[in-house]
Amino acid sequence: MLGRLARYLRFLGHDTLFACDLGLDGPGEDTRLLHLAADEHRILLTRDHELARRGGVLVPDGDVLDQVAALVREGVVEPVLSLDRCSRCNTLLRPATENEAGTCPHAQRPEQGRLLWCSTCRQLYWLGSHVDRLTERLDQVARMAGPPRG
Repeated sequence: MLGRLARYLRFLGHDTLFACDLGLDGPGEDTRLLHLAADEHRILLTRDHELARRGGVLVPDGDVLDQVAALVREGVVEPVLSLDRCSRCNTLLRPATENEAGTCPHAQRPEQGRLLWCSTCRQLYWLGSHVDRLTERLDQVARMAGPPRG
């Protein structure tokens, strides 16, 4: 339900678990999610009104940028790009070695920026023009959100 939002939160540097990746399903899933959030001092984000009433934060329907803007308004996140977590699996990224960079064409052009590596899912990240576009989207989110409440 919130997979794209989970990716964006990871782009922002938040340690983000996604319920679908946890394998929780069936009766009692909501209670287990609430307990996990409490035990690990996490904020539970949901589009389920009942689950939000029981202890989660309700995320509005709609585009992921609208969802991030809503979380910025509530003071849950700041729209600042971090890029220190894998967007797929949440692992902290580290600089890629020459071997890990392999034949990536971006490794041959230093102007493309540095290369980052996820040691868990073996994903290579490079900080190229797509990072500029993501930064522009987050600037748009900041304008949409206005100042945080509180």
